[in-house]
Amino acid sequence: MKIATYNVNGLRPRISQYGSLRKLLDSLDSDIICLQETKLSRQELRADVVSADGYESFFSCTRSVEKGRTGYSGVVTFCKVQSAFSSSEVALPLDAEEGFTGVLENSRGFETRKHDILARAEGLEEFDRDELLKIDSEGRCIITDHGHFVLFNIYGPRAASDDAERIEFKLSFYKILQKRWEALMLKGKRIIVVGDFNIAPSAIDRCDAGPDFENNEFRSWFRSLLVERGGLFFDVFRAKHPERTEAYTCWSTNTGSEIFNFGSRIDHIITAGSCLHENTDLEGHNFFSCHVNDCDILTQFKRCKPGAVPSYRWKGGKNIKMEGSDHAPVFMSLKAIPDIHQHNTPSLSTRYCPQVRGCQQTLVSMLSRRQTTEEINAHVLTVTSVDEAIKAQNLEPFVKSPNLDSIDMKKKLKKGQSSQLSLKSFFRSSSTADKDVKSKTTGLLLNQTSNSVDGSETEILKSNRSEPDESQCESDACNSSQTDKSQSAQLEWQRIQQLMQSSIPVCKGHGEQCVSRVVKKAGPTCGRRFYVCARAEGPASNPEANCGYFKWADSRSKRKQG
Repeated sequence: MKIATYNVNGLRPRISQYGSLRKLLDSLDSDIICLQETKLSRQELRADVVSADGYESFFSCTRSVEKGRTGYSGVVTFCKVQSAFSSSEVALPLDAEEGFTGVLENSRGFETRKHDILARAEGLEEFDRDELLKIDSEGRCIITDHGHFVLFNIYGPRAASDDAERIEFKLSFYKILQKRWEALMLKGKRIIVVGDFNIAPSAIDRCDAGPDFENNEFRSWFRSLLVERGGLFFDVFRAKHPERTEAYTCWSTNTGSEIFNFGSRIDHIITAGSCLHENTDLEGHNFFSCHVNDCDILTQFKRCKPGAVPSYRWKGGKNIKMEGSDHAPVFMSLKAIPDIHQHNTPSLSTRYCPQVRGCQQTLVSMLSRRQTTEEINAHVLTVTSVDEAIKAQNLEPFVKSPNLDSIDMKKKLKKGQSSQLSLKSFFRSSSTADKDVKSKTTGLLLNQTSNSVDGSETEILKSNRSEPDESQCESDACNSSQTDKSQSAQLEWQRIQQLMQSSIPVCKGHGEQCVSRVVKKAGPTCGRRFYVCARAEGPASNPEANCGYFKWADSRSKRKQG
């Protein structure tokens, strides 16, 4: 059995990258696939993003209405099964729960909480209900019970070092989550936790770990869980590869750090509990030692393949496109996991969501159907206008000629009438535009009938063409004036671009033009522009990497305080 965890940084982009949800899931080649940061709301749970043949899915989406936190986060667990009903496969869970606090109304949680929405999860009675609801409102956890173990798929909160509110939220998140784990383990449950924790446990797991790196409350919490620190959990990857360095799973999206593998290991798989053997009291027997076969990082999913792109081509990202997530998946293979008793798909499965089953129309689908109807009506009106144009020009004899395909002619006439107008046409008078349309129509008809009518009939058609008049000459003069203005504007824009290029500083490390960025973080410098080295971020010892050059776009080092 194989379990994989992957922060996809948006599920829709990854589906588009692979061509379909099924191809994305198959590429991970696992029985249980846990994805984080899906960035989907419940209204977006359509069949193309939640349903794939051979998989059952369990979603959690953000419910938060807080500014900046809508339409992000989200986790989903896909379970690969041969049969969704009356199955004994371990991959198909016996039960599933959205969130981990037990307060979500549609969580359909374990055991006695199924019909008591005012209750809390076992072991969390000491916490305020509103606090628990806030923790679970961001769509950061799906729990699936697979009989032999309970699987937590989590997306841990991110908190900047100076954001006190999010730091407090993150601490509460993990404090309450640990309480839930402990309550389950007291009942003899085996626990597997996978996902993006947004925590690099030790200095070996971070590219730029400084002397104070270890002094962090989140890292201290994570390490306190682990067996080597007296805890109950195994960090599966580090237990299998204790000395491996530069084993990172996440890289910055805007600095090109992936080119130099300058990242961090924040995607984890941890396990706790006894083994499945009858005699569990034997020394050294536990779930990790007896059932974990292997664990590794799937580096083939990295956006930048090793050696594929020379570092000097980064140039601030202008000459390189990295397709994919900024994370790499991590997998764990298990051994000696027997089947479980016959069971059906839990009610939390997205197969039972109304919008997936097609029983409920969404506003988007209603608008889509209306648009289709309008397009059909427009097509009918266009064909009707073609018929009227033929009658107005007295061309019915030629259209009805046995040597002329009238249907083909109507199609080409329609195409000529609906061709896209040029930018200049918007500055012409309406009479001039009408003449242009008539001229195109007459020319198209002449071209179609030239092979099916004799010379006299062609002369009649030619006589209907109008000669250039004064209005046409005025139009030409107007066009010439517009062309001159356009050329002048283009020259002025080129001059401005040259001035901008000459004002961009060069970095001291490589003597290359810098790239400009803007401070987006709230504070006294928010909105200010600055210049940095355009090279990809990497180790300071590598001369090909970013040299660390920085300069404000103006001479002021700080804004004046009022």
